[in-house]
Amino acid sequence: MDIPRLHPDTIEEVKQRAEIVDVISEHVVLRKSGKDYLGLCPFHDEKTPSFSV
Repeated sequence: MDIPRLHPDTIEEVKQRAEIVDVISEHVVLRKSGKDYLGLCPFHDEKTPSFSV
């Protein structure tokens, strides 16, 4: 069974409308670090933030 794919225009529209930091911060606590945001990686246990947005 094939997974349905989104049209590239739809993907681009979502990217233009959504702030990635807002989306990710719904699941990961992010802290401003210079021009980036850092948080604990959601894919493995860690004590020092390595997840960069």
